[in-house]
Amino acid sequence: MKHLPNALTLANLFCGCIAITYILGAQNFNTNFDISTYVEVPAIEQPYIASLFIFMAALFDMLDGAAARALKVYSPLGKDLDSLADLVSFGVAPSMILFKMLWAAHITQPDAMEVSLFLMSPALFLACFAALRLAIFNQTSTEQTNYFIGMPTPAIGLFVATFPLMQWQNPLLSYFYKPWLLYSIVALLCWLMVSKIRFFKLLPEDKTLKSWLPRILLLLGGLVAVPFLGWSASLVFMSLYVVLSLVFKPSPSVAKA
Repeated sequence: MKHLPNALTLANLFCGCIAITYILGAQNFNTNFDISTYVEVPAIEQPYIASLFIFMAALFDMLDGAAARALKVYSPLGKDLDSLADLVSFGVAPSMILFKMLWAAHITQPDAMEVSLFLMSPALFLACFAALRLAIFNQTSTEQTNYFIGMPTPAIGLFVATFPLMQWQNPLLSYFYKPWLLYSIVALLCWLMVSKIRFFKLLPEDKTLKSWLPRILLLLGGLVAVPFLGWSASLVFMSLYVVLSLVFKPSPSVAKA
């Protein structure tokens, strides 16, 4: 049983790898029966399945921590393995989603035939900053008892994973396929991961009502948005997480030195 946490972490990594294969396998397809002209649109099925695997990776990411605490099994190996798995599942895989979205955005431009793959490379910054965020966390984890310094990598990964699901649910959301918007999203998410903002953890160590208040507001905001927005409610959830973390900024005195 002592190997169960690491096995769950590897399941997280496996799901992340499967997600990447689905994303890279996504192709643009022809929707016009006239072979002389065609319209290229983003493939939906493969990115949609990839998103589900990223969510499965998040489930295993939660279970490995729960198993480690229940079995009282802690080791440097498990800590490093967890970071490596998170980098793939919530850093590399979401980068590939953004890469494909940028590709789809650029092929709709008038100069589509002249587009270079280099224009899609900024999407990979998400994986780079995820690696930096995880390395910083490993060095400062003892200081982050009641909060995270910078937005957690899994939160970023899950947020990006909802993009194909939004498109699958509502194909009219064409505003996502604007290069300038996608570049802005990449820049914002990279900054959030390495910022000095203290983001509260979903389960506080302090069980007082004051500590639970931002969590309750976040949950209520998300629940209210889901019936109206579906997967697009992730935009509300992410925005609330940032705003509530700034308003209810966890005190450094709560964390262990």
